[in-house]
Amino acid sequence: MSRGVITMRVPLAILGTLFALAYPAAVYFGLTHFGTRQLTLVLTALVVTGAVLKLPGGSRQHAASALKGPALLLPLFALSFALNDARFLFAMPVLISLVLLGSFAASLRAQMPIVERFARMQVDDLSAEEVRYCRSVTVVWCGFFCCNATIATLLAWLAPLSWWAAYTGLLAYVLMGLLGATEYVVRKSRFGRFGTGPIDRLLQALLGRGGVAP
Repeated sequence: MSRGVITMRVPLAILGTLFALAYPAAVYFGLTHFGTRQLTLVLTALVVTGAVLKLPGGSRQHAASALKGPALLLPLFALSFALNDARFLFAMPVLISLVLLGSFAASLRAQMPIVERFARMQVDDLSAEEVRYCRSVTVVWCGFFCCNATIATLLAWLAPLSWWAAYTGLLAYVLMGLLGATEYVVRKSRFGRFGTGPIDRLLQALLGRGGVAP
C-alpha cells in the first residue's frame, strides 16, 4: 500500500468522525430550513463522496470496511426520499450505538474483551483482578450503548425534532464522557497505576494513593 493512501486515510477518518458528530445538528438545520428530500440528497452526496474517496488503493478488506456505512445509510436515505419521511434520517445515531454494542458484546465471547485490549495498550502485566474488571466494564459499556440506542429511537418517533437533536448531538456524548471519566476514577482508585500526567497526579493526591507504576 502506498504512503499516499495511508496518509489520505487520516484526514478521511477525521472527516468521517466529524460527519457523525455533526449529523444531528445537520439534520436539525436541514429539516428546519429545507425539505426532507433536499436534505436527503445532500446527505446522500456526502456519504457517497466519502466512500468513493476511501476506496482507491485499498485492499478488499479496506473496501468492504469503507462500504459498510453507505450500505447501512443509503437504503434509509432512499426510503426517506421516496416516502418524504424524515424519520428514516434519525436512524444514524441508533445504528452507531448498535454497531458499538455489537462490537463490545461480541468481544465478551472472545478471549479478550475490548476494554482489556485498550488496557493492555498501556499496561502489559494486568492482574487477574484487573482482567475481571475489564470484562465488567465492557458489560457496562454494552448496557450504555443499549440504553443510548433505545433513547435515541424513542426520541426519533415520539419527541420533537429539537429533543432528538439535543440528545443525540450533545447529551449522549456528555453522558458517554461522564461514564468514561467515572470509570477512569474508579479504576485509579481501585488499582492505582498512576502515570506522570497532571490528571493522574491530581487523582493520586486526592485519593491518597501511593500508586503503582503503569
